Amino acid sequence: MKENIRSQFAAAQKYAYMNSAAVSPPPQSAVDAVLWQLRDVAENGTLHYHQWVETKVRCRGLIAEMLSVRPEQTAFVRNTSDGFASIANGLDWSHRGNIVTFAEEFPANYYAWRRLRDDLGIELRICPVRNDGGFDHEELISLIDSETKVVAVSAVQFGSGFQADLDRIARAALGVDALFCVDIIQAFGAMPLDLPALGIDAACGASHKWLCAPEGVGIIYLSDRARERIRPTLVGWISVEEPWDFEAREQPLRPNALAWESGTGPASLFYGLEQSLLLLRDAGAENIRSHLLGLGDQLCKGLEGKPYEVVSSLNAAERSQILCLRHTSGIPAHKIYRYLEERGIIVSARSGRLRISPHFYNNSEDIDTLINTLPDSL
Repeated sequence: MKENIRSQFAAAQKYAYMNSAAVSPPPQSAVDAVLWQLRDVAENGTLHYHQWVETKVRCRGLIAEMLSVRPEQTAFVRNTSDGFASIANGLDWSHRGNIVTFAEEFPANYYAWRRLRDDLGIELRICPVRNDGGFDHEELISLIDSETKVVAVSAVQFGSGFQADLDRIARAALGVDALFCVDIIQAFGAMPLDLPALGIDAACGASHKWLCAPEGVGIIYLSDRARERIRPTLVGWISVEEPWDFEAREQPLRPNALAWESGTGPASLFYGLEQSLLLLRDAGAENIRSHLLGLGDQLCKGLEGKPYEVVSSLNAAERSQILCLRHTSGIPAHKIYRYLEERGIIVSARSGRLRISPHFYNNSEDIDTLINTLPDSL
């Protein structure tokens, strides 16, 4: 990627930072925008309130453009967990049914469904994990039947980098009229996503990973089909059609995903989010994906002759920008993670694997630094 992108990220100047699957540092343009809005409030109070709202609207438009959806099909919530909880709680479970998911889903896409199992007795069907941290698509699809109400998986698995065949799963879900719900937090910002083309009914994500924006902004997408089936269960003053008409107490809720926005949002964070989204959009999702796969190829090649193995799937259809390693002599991942951190290389340890997740601000020198620093023994 272009060097002017890297220069926007202070962390990339200090470290070989390859931990975007946890938190990406925001670019300086986002930091400046957040501070501008805070100074505006400090100096002017509500004088420019309309500008804050317009910034949020522009963010929604950028997200919709990047996901190939309509703006009113997206809403801002607090985080990914809130998004899935609102979907799970908003469905009608009076006729029971079952939910199909995967054993190693991130908890944001598990606890909401587990609550339905524990509190309402809804059957939760869990596809087991393969050795590489992924799942067998046939095995997952075999769990779907005429009683399935929801199929919930991640586009990219946080602990392994396994990329699901979303289109294939969507067809199976649609075949039994189930809703297909996808956690996109480990994909959005790192690869192209066309949610309608992929057959996704509902999606949830957040700002602080591959979107390179401040923490605190969650995103939910609802297709028209999903909106017909899911009721908003946490509503507030901006959930209605005319929120500024404070006297109209019986007005209807918005007929789209905007009903999920209950109240005043984090205005300064939207200023930061907008700048990050613009940077990502201008870089191009396909360009980012190709760059990250290239860095992954470099890492895999550089590991030849070293006591490490790639435990993520390298199947072209299942591979993502996240690569996970394991020491062949059994040095625990958390010890290697600490060793690297002490030397200015920032990665993660997840599920017994060393997780490497570079972004578009990383370059080949970062990968070389990682390869040359990985310890043979500790």
